[in-house]
Amino acid sequence: MEAHIRSQFDKDLQAAQGHLVRMGALVEAALLGAADALDTLNLDRAQEILEADRAIDELEELINDECAQLIALRAPIATDLRVVLAVMRTANSLERVGDYAKNVAKRIPVLAKTRKIDGATGTIRRMSRQVATMLDQALKAFVNRDAELAAKVRESDIDVDEIYATQFRALVTHMLEDPANISAAMHLHFIAKNIERAGDHATTVAEQAIYLATGSYPKDDRPKMDTTNVRP
Repeated sequence: MEAHIRSQFDKDLQAAQGHLVRMGALVEAALLGAADALDTLNLDRAQEILEADRAIDELEELINDECAQLIALRAPIATDLRVVLAVMRTANSLERVGDYAKNVAKRIPVLAKTRKIDGATGTIRRMSRQVATMLDQALKAFVNRDAELAAKVRESDIDVDEIYATQFRALVTHMLEDPANISAAMHLHFIAKNIERAGDHATTVAEQAIYLATGSYPKDDRPKMDTTNVRP
């Protein structure tokens, strides 16, 4: 690229990455806010999470438009193209996590009318904090091209899987002990599974960071600890 074209490309790409970081902050806030609303059965907070999802979707659309223009107008190749594609893929992963946070918020009004299962929402809140931390660290690794940090995020997904597996077993126990717990337990399991899947997307962001830093994706399988094989 000529110098002035190179300069403008870098500015445009930096703007797209800035929007990606902003999107990540909104997604983390939505995830933590949904878990907090669930723990306290705060219906007003749950509604705020639902309404805030629009801003996340709009940012994804903006990032995709910016990246499409970069490809169409600048015709990037090699490393430049790799960065543009990684930004788009990461935006998609963040949008999916935002959807999972929205799914949590949607079930709060229903759970407010069911029997409370002691400890369940606290466990979900802990799992959500773990995923939010993973997202934060994965985005830092992405921006800084830090493969080592990204690898640590990738490894930490097993912690989310372990919390999910423990939660699943506890919910099954509650259902077996008293059929009156079944409705609440099923909703809570759906929520826990959504948070576990959000952890998978945080891992995907970390893998994009590794791709940017090294030029290739991890060749080994992701560490996994989900032995329940149950899907909502």
